[in-house]
Amino acid sequence: MSNARVVSDSQFTDEVLLSEKPVIVDFWAEWCGPCRKLGPILDDISVEYSDQVDVVKVNVDDNPNIAAEYGITSIPAVYLFERGKVTGTVIGARPKQYFEKEWSEVLAK
Repeated sequence: MSNARVVSDSQFTDEVLLSEKPVIVDFWAEWCGPCRKLGPILDDISVEYSDQVDVVKVNVDDNPNIAAEYGITSIPAVYLFERGKVTGTVIGARPKQYFEKEWSEVLAK
């Protein structure tokens, strides 16, 4: 089960930058092994912390404009946005506990 949504270049402003809630953005690609490993972890976070944050996924191959705008050169890249600004970044696949510790203030609200 997942509450994570797939977001395109054209939806990014409305879904992420204008969101009232903090948003975790997973920049990924289908061919990326570590991205496939991280996907279920972020899906769990999207369900467990659905009251605190939204989780969206941006395929960098299908949405190169947003990836370029945020300087995504390595994936998986997971960005935390609050009120339209990047407030946290995690590069590479990490366990769920890492995200819970790294972004504890946002997830605990």
